[in-house]
Amino acid sequence: MSRTLWSLSLLACLAGIRELAWAEDGPALKEALALQEVVQDAIAVAEPSVACIVVYHGSQERNLADPNYVPESFGSGVVIEQQGLILTNYHVVRDEPTQIYVRLPGGKGSYAKIHAADPRSDLAVLQLRDKLELKPIKFGDTSRVRKGQFVICLSNPYAVGASDGSPSASQGIISNIRRRAPGNPKQEKEEAEVPRGNQKKPLQRYTTLFQTDARLNLGCSGGALINLRGELIGLTTSLAALSGGETAGGFAVPMDAAIQRIVKVLKEGKQVEYGFLGVSLGAGAGRGDGVRLDDQFPVIRGSPAEKAGLKRGDTILKVNGMPVNYNDDLFLALGMLLAGSEARLEVRSALGGTRQVSATLAKYHVEGKIIASNLPADVRGIRVDYTSILAQTAPAFGPVMIRPGVYVKEVKPGSAADKVEIRVLDVITRVNGHSVSTPDEFYQRAKQPGPLELTLETNRTVKLN
Repeated sequence: MSRTLWSLSLLACLAGIRELAWAEDGPALKEALALQEVVQDAIAVAEPSVACIVVYHGSQERNLADPNYVPESFGSGVVIEQQGLILTNYHVVRDEPTQIYVRLPGGKGSYAKIHAADPRSDLAVLQLRDKLELKPIKFGDTSRVRKGQFVICLSNPYAVGASDGSPSASQGIISNIRRRAPGNPKQEKEEAEVPRGNQKKPLQRYTTLFQTDARLNLGCSGGALINLRGELIGLTTSLAALSGGETAGGFAVPMDAAIQRIVKVLKEGKQVEYGFLGVSLGAGAGRGDGVRLDDQFPVIRGSPAEKAGLKRGDTILKVNGMPVNYNDDLFLALGMLLAGSEARLEVRSALGGTRQVSATLAKYHVEGKIIASNLPADVRGIRVDYTSILAQTAPAFGPVMIRPGVYVKEVKPGSAADKVEIRVLDVITRVNGHSVSTPDEFYQRAKQPGPLELTLETNRTVKLN
């Protein structure tokens, strides 16, 4: 049996050719050649936008631009901005490589740096150091992707494009949509035993991925999954890279509206700030009829959930109109929203009545190394963040709360803030007498000219000139 429906289609065309004794004007041959031409045209459209990424982690510099250099670590990427931005998977450039080199079709290439990287979405954007003539890839409409759709993968398995930048093509179909990447046995066991910890999973461990039977090997992570128009519908992630084993097939991060919001933030060189509601779910929550809050600690004190009026006995039915029947549905719906955005919730109470509530989301704590080249400018030596981060990283000895204000994430040595002994983890509640609850509010108030008066959680007031 053929591996894909694509192959079956081609075989059917070729079978008809035999009946016509391979006549040049046979209808079956014309159909086969037409399909072949569509595939070739799609490759021609997308190929100039697909890159081979060579990564080096050693202590001594290497000439990665040498076409004869044999890389030990590698992957693929796609051009998303003419100004030299390359989208790839986070795991391709994890552990902050010493050197990164990007080779493009035609043999042109450039060293690159990590512009922004987000471990939760497994996405990273690289910035080329040299100015090159680039062709950004065109994004396709993922809402029209269906199971069985023909797709083409353009990537660099085993760094085949390291010398000339020419990616390899493989064909297949969309095997399924809304799949999740497999975890190792320990990971699967931990997730099954700790229902309330499900929100700590990376996005790939939810049902976010396209599954394809196009062949994906080591080096294919960060490649382009395109439709027959040559448009990008997914960023390939090989199972070989995720699980350490080789397999004929893999997954792709769909370039849907939610992922494109994340990519937009990374293109700006900023940290992706995921939304956080602040609810706890019981072990029996999420059985197919909404997600019921935990009976003992349903909401975190001071959280967006508490401010929205969620309480013990409530069941969340929808988030922004999207039904949530299981725990993963809820965490995924919230996880694809950004901090500061509004989540409209449909909630059923313990007595059976339903109501609509809105919550302005706080910030979710992302585990792993986050890289952002475009940080907010410090104010008198201070950078701040959401206090919801402190609540999520506090020791789990009982109920926690989100404290009013913002917490000090960084203090520059020798700065005005350092001189008045403001320290990391201090919580600032007021700026010049005005309450602040988000970093944006803090920066807007604190950037005003003149003396700056900060009130800390301890009621201590300091003045900075």
